[in-house]
Amino acid sequence: MKKLILYFVLAYLISWLIWLPLILPKYGIDILPVLPKYHHYLGSFGPMLAAFIVRYSSEGWGGIKDLLKRLVSWKINWIWFIIVLIVPVLLVIAAGYADQLINKQSFTMKGFSTNEEFPQFGAVGYFLFNLFTFGIGEETGWRGYALPKLQKKYSALTSTLLSSVGWACWHIPAFIYRPLYSQMDVAGIAGFFFSLVMGGILLTWLYNSSKGSLLIVAIFHAMIELMFMSANVTQKMSVYLGAIIMISAVLIILITKPKNLSFIPRQTLA
Repeated sequence: MKKLILYFVLAYLISWLIWLPLILPKYGIDILPVLPKYHHYLGSFGPMLAAFIVRYSSEGWGGIKDLLKRLVSWKINWIWFIIVLIVPVLLVIAAGYADQLINKQSFTMKGFSTNEEFPQFGAVGYFLFNLFTFGIGEETGWRGYALPKLQKKYSALTSTLLSSVGWACWHIPAFIYRPLYSQMDVAGIAGFFFSLVMGGILLTWLYNSSKGSLLIVAIFHAMIELMFMSANVTQKMSVYLGAIIMISAVLIILITKPKNLSFIPRQTLA
């Protein structure tokens, strides 16, 4: 467990140091350079760098090669690519029409997969941006190292809950400087942490079911970011999306069972 603790310490340390120039101005200290608009996203590489460091210290270049192989290998059953690329889109459409039916809000595909923060990106550009930042940057660490390391000792569900706590706490600095987070009330913060646990269950299911494919979980993470942050997603739609993800997570637990959260053995890392 020492290596796992080291991983979390490094993931936090690297990301939080990167975010420091964004945090300090909130306390009246404005002396460090900031990369406008993109600085927040640089912190996403903390979990990835921590995973590379810890696996290299344990396994040498073999550990690095294993992570890279899991990131680029596309020879996976095609059904998983359909699930991670198509299902998030269908979820947003379902949430949109639910909003229209329940709240009489007109739903349009205009603005779909575009983001107000980065209007210069088209759908493909914004997807790739999320894939290479929060997709690959985060998942190489959380699912590439922390999850399989925990699954060596615990069930998939317990491992997911433990890794999700670490994943959620990693976001703490964002509540200081990121308006999307800092404007949340207590209920919003609780909902945010709960959504990470539910999302973590889906990601564990994908990771174990695809035999440890980091590419699959990175694509899914990027698609969820793409869908939830689309310009046409209303607050009510976000609530419905969260409910759908929660129901999906519960069904995965009931159908695949907590031990593996998959129909095949869970992925482990010695």
